[in-house]
Amino acid sequence: MPQALSNQNAMKNKHASAADVVACRDLLRCGSRSFYAASFLLPQRFRDPAMALYAFCRIADDAIDCVGDDPLLQAAALEMLHDRLDRIYAGQPTDDPADRALADVVVEFAMPKRLLEALLEGFEWDAQGRRYEDISGIYAYSARVAGTVGAMMAALMGARSEELVARACDLGVAMQITNICRDVGEDARNGRLYLPREWMRDAGIDPDAWLENPVFNEALASVVRRMLQTADTLYQLSDAGIAGLPMGCRAGINAARYLYAEIGRQVERQGLDSISKRAVVPAPRKLQLLGPILGKAILPSRYVAAPALEETRFLVDAVVAATPQPKKDSALGGTGGRVMWVLELFEQLEERERAISLR
Repeated sequence: MPQALSNQNAMKNKHASAADVVACRDLLRCGSRSFYAASFLLPQRFRDPAMALYAFCRIADDAIDCVGDDPLLQAAALEMLHDRLDRIYAGQPTDDPADRALADVVVEFAMPKRLLEALLEGFEWDAQGRRYEDISGIYAYSARVAGTVGAMMAALMGARSEELVARACDLGVAMQITNICRDVGEDARNGRLYLPREWMRDAGIDPDAWLENPVFNEALASVVRRMLQTADTLYQLSDAGIAGLPMGCRAGINAARYLYAEIGRQVERQGLDSISKRAVVPAPRKLQLLGPILGKAILPSRYVAAPALEETRFLVDAVVAATPQPKKDSALGGTGGRVMWVLELFEQLEERERAISLR
């Protein structure tokens, strides 16, 4: 599979300068340190485009957060973001480094607009204070605020088959569920609840009464445990997608997968109490995990026949539909994909040899 699905004629007229790319890096270095650090495990050809995507996501999130709970200001912020997105896809980005950088990425990597629209839709759901009665509602929310990022990264890396995009969305949803479990107390103190209300009632908890006085007890622990088990199932499904990425991309995505899952383990070590204390994985534990994480990144691809979550299906369909069909090359015949894989392997071997020679 080609490493980037580029439109050569369109890319002759790039919008972003080298300074714009640096500005995106600086934004993430200050506002998204975890992703900024993990990005250095990505190959250079994907690193800057990924930073452009994350920079716009960071700006959009901040734009909603900075206006507080005022519905009119929130609506105005969302309208502004949709306008910026329209201009990006029209090839006329606003005078902002992140917008110019993203305008290049969406052309070079055939990035579906529906993914970014869904991300903004997730922010709108937050602004509306939407209630989530069951796990399907949580999946639908997580698909928008995190599954979209998984789908964008899959599209960017050329992993655009239905199976691989489905697994990328699984990873995004799993990460968001981990976030929910970590932030139960913090969210509740801000008047927000992302645990399935149906599951809370099953555990004997009245969701509205609990939200007025959020306390930790064994009943709540059972709901958090159930959520973490749900996330773990999705993490395991996502492993096949990570193994199907280009070899150079696996370490970075695998690191994100295991370090996020470790947040769930930290919640468990705290007795599932994320009300009294926010779970944070200590730095020594992260370093301890690094070796096994990198080792698992070289495992061969495994096919997993599990369908996409119904709640992420629209993201999968958007990526597949926007994927340009490769031109047939009579010289390569049916071996084109294998030839590209061999060329990529040679490139990685050369990079490794250069790195060794510089030591």
